[in-house]
Amino acid sequence: MFRIISLVALSATGTAFVHPGALHTTRDFERINTHVTNGDEPWNTAWTLLTTSKFAQSSYLPSPKATVYRGANGVDTENYPSLYRDTAAAYQLAIRWKVTNDTSYADAAVNILSSWAMTLTAIDGTSDKYLASGLYGYQMANAAEIMSDYSGWASRNKTATATMLSDIFASMNMLFLEEHNGNDYYHYYANWDQCNLASLLAIGIFTDNQTMYDYALDYFRSGPSNGALPVFAIENYTVTESGSNKILTQGQEAGRDQGHATLDMALLGIIAQQAYNQGDDLFSTYSNEILNAAEYVGKYNVGYDVPYTMYESYEGNQTVISNSSRGEIRPGFELLSAHYGQLKGLDSSWTDAYRNMVNANSTDGVEGGGGNYASTSGGFDALGFGTLLYRIS
Repeated sequence: MFRIISLVALSATGTAFVHPGALHTTRDFERINTHVTNGDEPWNTAWTLLTTSKFAQSSYLPSPKATVYRGANGVDTENYPSLYRDTAAAYQLAIRWKVTNDTSYADAAVNILSSWAMTLTAIDGTSDKYLASGLYGYQMANAAEIMSDYSGWASRNKTATATMLSDIFASMNMLFLEEHNGNDYYHYYANWDQCNLASLLAIGIFTDNQTMYDYALDYFRSGPSNGALPVFAIENYTVTESGSNKILTQGQEAGRDQGHATLDMALLGIIAQQAYNQGDDLFSTYSNEILNAAEYVGKYNVGYDVPYTMYESYEGNQTVISNSSRGEIRPGFELLSAHYGQLKGLDSSWTDAYRNMVNANSTDGVEGGGGNYASTSGGFDALGFGTLLYRIS
């Protein structure tokens, strides 16, 4: 069993973290600013896509709720779209401020964060409430992290935001990872663990909470459930492609559907990027397992066959790879392609191919974010805009 840690222990320790340093660092923004200033492509097109988003306008007003409900429980009305829309807006506005230095965007971003901090008291609903705590926890913490050095953010509101993220989101993240809503470690598919781990990492960074950050890091590396990297890998296959051996890793949701298989990869990239910016290279863990899994998912979703090993899920034996939602259009692979193929110079050909397919299905030919894909929650699972934010060359 993984070590149990009290929620009380998740208190700030004062250990120095790199700020900003969740998904993005100061050096990242310097690179982005250079591309935008020079009008380089495809960054210029990606920047235009961001700046024309309705969520990236300084006039955007939040719609905070005291209790957010996700999951139809027959009693309460679902209202969580207000949270994912506002969170996407806070992030996009924060990016726009960092690139332009226009404080109107900064003020709009911190207004969203502070409004939620002053209003939100709980996240509830069915078990889906833990998807809300994970997905919107990591996203809101990333928006807050970008804004962490903005002098115009009143300290009391910044503190209130940190308290909300810790007391509501991180507490739920921990509760799910430890107890899995009263089920065993293998009941929930990988993306449930992954989004809550992403949230704990991001909140740990924003609040300088080393205990929280280390817990998430250790869980991801050696935890007992489906989202932990060693459990996520069902099978490794060595295949010969163009005269070289490539390892493809079958992930835990391959037999379920490709919508969730691609979501897993987006979340794995988010987890690894956040840790990487703090000096912990999860990308290289277990011989680049995240890349190997992305290559497997990418190859299958652009139309090629891949090997498959039967997986016994809590829903029964999954004997073949699922073709449900095959060819899913999901942002997130720009991050993976940039790290493995461009930064480290590794063979990321199928990851690149899937990235290219997603971008080709955009009218702009670049990766979008919240508001550019489905209007429902799936279109907001990833913060996106990876062409602008991660692409190096």
